[in-house]
Amino acid sequence: MTLTPHAMGTAMPRPEGPEKVRGRAPYAFEHPAAEPLYLFPVQAAIPRGRVTAIDTSAADALDGVVLVLTPETAPRLSDAIDPDHGVLQSAQVHQYGQYVAAVVATTSETAREAADLVRVTYAQEPHVAALDEDSSELYGPDTLVTGAPADDTRGDPDAALAGAAVTVRATYRTPMEHHEPMEPHTTVAVWEGERLVVHEATQAVSWTRQALAGAFGLAEDDVDVVAPHVGGGFGSKGGTHPNTVLTALVARAVPGRTVKYALTRQQMFDLVGYRPATIQHVALGADADGRLTAITHDVVEQSSRIQEFVEPTAAFSRGMYEAGARRTTHRVAPLDIGVPTYMRAPGEAPGSFGAECAMDELAGALGVDPIELRVRNEPEVDPEQGLPYSSRNLVACLRRGAERFDWSRRDPTPRSRLVDGWWHGTGVAAASFPVVRFPGSEARVRAARNGALGNGAGAPRYVVEIAASDIGQGAWAALTAIAADALDVPVERIDLAIGDTAFGSASPAGGSSGTTSWGAAITEAAERFRDKYGDDPDDGDEADATTPDNPWAAEYAMHAYGAHFAEVAVHADTGEIRVPRMLGVFAAGRIVNPLTARSQFLGGMTMGLSAALHEESVLDDRFGHVVNRDFAGYHIATCADVGRMDVEWLDEDDPYVNPMGSKGIGEIGIVGAAAAIANAAHHATGVRVRSLPITLDAFL
Repeated sequence: MTLTPHAMGTAMPRPEGPEKVRGRAPYAFEHPAAEPLYLFPVQAAIPRGRVTAIDTSAADALDGVVLVLTPETAPRLSDAIDPDHGVLQSAQVHQYGQYVAAVVATTSETAREAADLVRVTYAQEPHVAALDEDSSELYGPDTLVTGAPADDTRGDPDAALAGAAVTVRATYRTPMEHHEPMEPHTTVAVWEGERLVVHEATQAVSWTRQALAGAFGLAEDDVDVVAPHVGGGFGSKGGTHPNTVLTALVARAVPGRTVKYALTRQQMFDLVGYRPATIQHVALGADADGRLTAITHDVVEQSSRIQEFVEPTAAFSRGMYEAGARRTTHRVAPLDIGVPTYMRAPGEAPGSFGAECAMDELAGALGVDPIELRVRNEPEVDPEQGLPYSSRNLVACLRRGAERFDWSRRDPTPRSRLVDGWWHGTGVAAASFPVVRFPGSEARVRAARNGALGNGAGAPRYVVEIAASDIGQGAWAALTAIAADALDVPVERIDLAIGDTAFGSASPAGGSSGTTSWGAAITEAAERFRDKYGDDPDDGDEADATTPDNPWAAEYAMHAYGAHFAEVAVHADTGEIRVPRMLGVFAAGRIVNPLTARSQFLGGMTMGLSAALHEESVLDDRFGHVVNRDFAGYHIATCADVGRMDVEWLDEDDPYVNPMGSKGIGEIGIVGAAAAIANAAHHATGVRVRSLPITLDAFL
């Protein structure tokens, strides 16, 4: 079924918006409970070793403390769990900040005070917490976190580089970064007999249910996870972390009582993942006309010793440009730190920095305009898969962006424009992100003529249920519009319900896959409903469906594309760097809701600006912890850092990606943004900065 849009493509305010601004939209911690208990953890003060003794006597004696759990007293978990989820199951310490005990009290203040009174003794062991590309422990993983091979070689790139007319070889570095959404990671858990009910700040209620069922040896149907509203995630709430397991574990020790736990900002730097640091060795070879003959992108990055996570950093270079030979590799250093996780555009965000800065350097070496260089290396078929594209409008994005950004007036000479003591320059970078469709999302459509959801004998309303997650991206609005078009009714007759495993299984809000995966399921369910009941159903008539396979998946390569343009100003005396304007032009299929889509693109670009100029988690390898573990030390772009930022998208008709014709947009906005800023900084000053974040000392 291919939808004819009526609601889709029309600017639609968020249906949940009024409740959010009134403070009535419940987030996880706000779930009401009678006489809840509050959890506060005791965290390891060493990066590796064993707990040899825990003295809880002072905490136990504090008025209001209900219990203190330690590895000796905590309930046992299943053996079939991720290593990182085995909270309070042994005395072994594998990272700084690991949970080693947990206090439960009648108030959050009492729990925190009691946790400070717990005394822990350790036997510390040698640890490694610094990323070192010469480490003897470096190894080559089999696969990336996406499941793709970690290494991929086509042709003989070393020979091609040796024979190239022009080559560029450079090393680029990106730091550890933390997500830090406004809403902290939060769990509210209660056991109702052998049934576990959890209100969770999560991007994936179904994945959380699977993880908890596995941890406690339960059937998935015996776990309910609820998350109708989530205050941001950026990937950190896509997987289940130790805090969720710990809260459910503590709740099991106080059956029938609700236990609440919201991480502090500092704890979020320890326990809920991060983007790993990378060292990227990039080499490009080209003929005299600027056509690439070789691409190599060899990456060294960090992971955790206890559990592997391989950021797909070099994968960006596998399909972006045509080249006769290419090599992409990943090598991992296992460290005694927390486990990395997905962060907005995992792989593409750091990988595009190295790859797109290298393209800018090659343009300079060739004396070719950076846009023209990219156009000359536009592939006819996908270089990685060998498939034709369902649609690829990167060149159109570059051309339209150049027109809007007045690129033709640019003097290509670096350090050529000084205005009131500020060196000004402009830069460009390309962006790409795959179209991802996860299987397994279940949607249900039900007619409602009576009761609270109905409207008597008039036209029916439709209840649409799916366990999707809205983390701010606008799923409430987008899915309502998709359902309305699939049922051929106005949006006012759609009652959407999301964020609850009671609605079945659903894929996560991640990988820019939500609208594609959930929308395809809703469209399928609506088609079955109309085939069965027509347009005049009875009250209670219903139909359900699961995300169907894409019949075109093996026939076409499917990606969204974009082009970032940035102007940078660097103060000639102080080195202070500013970004007075940015422009992003994107080709991402049909835009379902222009209102929230613009916010998504702007949010991604702002996060890219933040990565370019501010964000860096500073790890003290002596102790294995991040030292700038709050918003005073971990700098994130604010309104004052953002100048004029514009977004445009191209109309793109792609019937192959999904029934809506849409492509994911949540992540492409960040891909290439940092590279465009770094390239603009070089054009402004003549100084090539190959490490993020870009700070004033680079220009002094």
